[in-house]
Parts: sequence; C-alpha cells; structure tokens
Amino acid sequence: MILEALALLSLAIWGYLLLGRGGFWLGRERDDAAAAALASPSVWPEIVAVIPARDEAQSIGESVGSLLRQDYPGRLSLVVVDDQSSDGTAEAARAAAEAAGAAARLDVVAGGERPPGWTGKLWAMRQGLAAVESGATAPEFVLFSDADIAYQPRALARLVAIAETKGAALASLMAKLSCESAAERWLAPAFVFFFQMLYPFAWANDPRRGVAAAAGGCMLARRAALAAAGGLEAVRGALIDDCALGALLKRQGPIWLGLTEDAVSLRPYPTFVSFGAMVARSAFAELRYSSLRLAGAIAGMAATYLAPPLLTLFADGWARWAGALAWAAMAASFAPTLRLYRRPFATGLALPVIALAYLVFTSASAVLYWRGCGGYWKGRFQAPNDVRA
Repeated sequence: MILEALALLSLAIWGYLLLGRGGFWLGRERDDAAAAALASPSVWPEIVAVIPARDEAQSIGESVGSLLRQDYPGRLSLVVVDDQSSDGTAEAARAAAEAAGAAARLDVVAGGERPPGWTGKLWAMRQGLAAVESGATAPEFVLFSDADIAYQPRALARLVAIAETKGAALASLMAKLSCESAAERWLAPAFVFFFQMLYPFAWANDPRRGVAAAAGGCMLARRAALAAAGGLEAVRGALIDDCALGALLKRQGPIWLGLTEDAVSLRPYPTFVSFGAMVARSAFAELRYSSLRLAGAIAGMAATYLAPPLLTLFADGWARWAGALAWAAMAASFAPTLRLYRRPFATGLALPVIALAYLVFTSASAVLYWRGCGGYWKGRFQAPNDVRA
C-alpha cells in the first residue's frame, strides 16, 4: 500500500506541474516572442545602467562594452560601482569604455563601506542609484545589470519596448547561463527549470496573480515606481534581491520576466563544487531559514524526483507503471529548457540525479547558515545569523 500511495502521489504531482502551474516548463515567456508582437515606442526613454562590481576585472570589460555598443535609439549611459575591488575592476571598466569610443558615457563610482542591514550587492546598487539621482537629468528607467552579463546589441531595445508597451514597473531578463563545463552542462539547465517551477513566469507577468520574481542579472526598473515603493531601502537586507525587488515593484504596477538568448552570463562554474557553492549561497534563504521548510522541501523533492525512477526500477504492478509515467512526464517537462541550452533530450532522464544534487546543495546551504557562514560572496557572510564559525 505504501508504494501504491507513493506512486499515486508522484503521478498527481507531475499532473499538477504539467497542467496546473502556469505552463512554466514550456518556456513561452521570451523576449523575442514578446517583442515581435510589439510596436517600437514613439519616444525612446533615457536609461542609466547601474552595474555593481566587486572583483569583476575578468568579465566587466565585456559587459560594459556590450552595453555601450547597444543599438538603442535613446540616450544610454553607465554607472559602475566599484565595490572595494582589489583586482583592477574600475580600470577594466574604463578601458572597455575607451575601446568602445564611449568613455564620456561611463561614470565609475568608488563604493563605500557597507552599512549594517544591507547586503553588499544592494548597497552597491543603492550607491549607483544615488549617483543617477544626483545627475543633471532624471532618467525614466534604471537598468540594474550584473558585471558578468554580456548583451547582444538588440537586447536593450527589445526590453524597453516590452516595458513601455506593458507599462511595466520592472522588466527583467533571465540571462542564459554558461554551459561549457561538465558541471554546467548537467546543472545549469536545471537551475533555470527549477527557478521557473518556483516562480512561473506567466504568473509573475499576470497582474492578477500574487507571484512575483525577477532575474538579478538584468532588471530594468521604472525609477518613479521604485521611488514610490520606498526605493532599494525597502529590500536592503534581501539575500535573494531580485525576487524581493520583483515583489516590491509588482505592488506598483505590472512586471515582466522572460527568457532570452540575447543576454548571457560570463561567470564560469568549472566544477560541481563551484556550481554547488553558487546554489548554496541563497538556497536556504529561499526557505526563509526554516528547518521545517527544509524538511518539507526534502520530502517534496524526494516524492517529485526520486520516487518515480525508484518505483520504475523496484516496484511491481501498476505502481511501477505509474512511476514510469511520472518519470516520462518529468523528462518531457525538462525538454524545452534542454532545447534552450542545446542539450540532448535524453538528459531529462537524469533529472532525478540532478535533483538529488540540488538537494545536497540546499542542505549544505542550511548547514552553512547554522554555522554562521551563510550567503557567502567574495569575502562576505550575508545571511542574517549572528553565529560565526
């Protein structure tokens, strides 16, 4: 009876995920599809891109250069906040602007000490926003872009067209992750798949629903809406800053989040350990640092991803067939994301093993938090726990 009940539960979960969760797995919310149905704005608004950067000399040149070479009809300038880097980040940004023949459109701000209660990235973003607000003109939009994101020339114009047509308070692109190393090829598509499952993009983009999310690498915020919401101060301690900002700005108006191939992450994760560290940095924060939620997540992931193959291999009768059907549904749901990352369809059959790896990363995130080492990023422990190992 236990195996039969588990088989029914797994099958019911995948029935819900396929049919009742906003079609997240189809990946239909994309910038190319959205922009194709939109007219160009009659007036292109002024934009200032704010790029928080801490020890990003390896990637910031390509990122800055790609923004300064945008085919954007309106006025575009950049503010790089050098967050106390020690590797020549500021110099690399200036060199890229010089190479693009656009040095006058780049301002590099030296970041100050982080006040209590702020995460490092949000404090850098706030300093960049302050520089924007102190300028002679007030841009309609601020683009918060990570220092490791590179853009195709059409990316910003597409994103602005989407934001203007939809009257969005926030429009965001899920940058395509690096998928070169073995770790990335196995784990990166699943990261995007799981993110869409947690925050179905169609629901986030529906003003009638409470789901809200954004992708922190590329967030185009309407400056007036951000000010009306209380500014970045309202989310200053959020470790998952993008989703916090999405929730904040959805209270001010529509938001839009979509997949893209026109913005790519330059940050490599050459090993499974380095990729796992990236996930572990914020996974327990997603569970609100709750042991009970962690236990629920482990049980839910086990029933969703681990039970179907185990039932298929070891159960008998209709429980085996139910497990096989759930496993097939799992692989089929992963296929559109695998296609985006140009990975073979057969990889979907390995999703249970991939999910098990994410369970390990999430558990490690909790252990790090309990030891006082949560939210580690470039020398900072940012999760709110007073204990220090």
